[in-house]
Amino acid sequence: MASQSKPQDAIALLKEEHREVLDMFEQFEKARDDDRKARLAREICTALTIHAMLEEEIFYPSFRGKIDDDLLDEAYVEHDGAKVLIAEIDAATPEADYFDAKVKVLGEQIEHHIKEEEKPGEGIFYEARQSGVDLEAMGQQMQTRKEELQARFATGPLPAPEVRTFAGEPNIEISEEIETPGSEPMETRPGAPR
Repeated sequence: MASQSKPQDAIALLKEEHREVLDMFEQFEKARDDDRKARLAREICTALTIHAMLEEEIFYPSFRGKIDDDLLDEAYVEHDGAKVLIAEIDAATPEADYFDAKVKVLGEQIEHHIKEEEKPGEGIFYEARQSGVDLEAMGQQMQTRKEELQARFATGPLPAPEVRTFAGEPNIEISEEIETPGSEPMETRPGAPR
């Protein structure tokens, strides 16, 4: 995501980043060349990683207790879901199974997240504007941090995802079947795992 030279408040900075990443997803959808897809996927992953870090390090904590905490909780969960896909996309190549599908689903998740944050009259950004927090100073702080992260990730790897809302691996096996009333016990079915 491009750096801004003129100062802007925190919400304006985040909204500008939203528009930029949505444009990247649109470019990815139109791309046919694997090299272009790989470059765009890397740009998307980097931009979203930086964006999430700005929100989680600076923006969201500044509003905890000042706006509806449920909105912030939902945003953290949405970020965690995106981080998992970002890590998988960043570690893969366009030839990998499900690569395009993962980028598409990530784009859909991000579109939803943006709508929630920018929702007029009730989203995080609306409530943040009403809070009295100095958004200009926060915007400057976020811009400085953004430039640091852009320099760091321009040549280095993206960080491993840190998720705060996911508890880990589910305690079920994918191959498990749930027995329903009237069905044969799983062990007696032909081809059932033993």
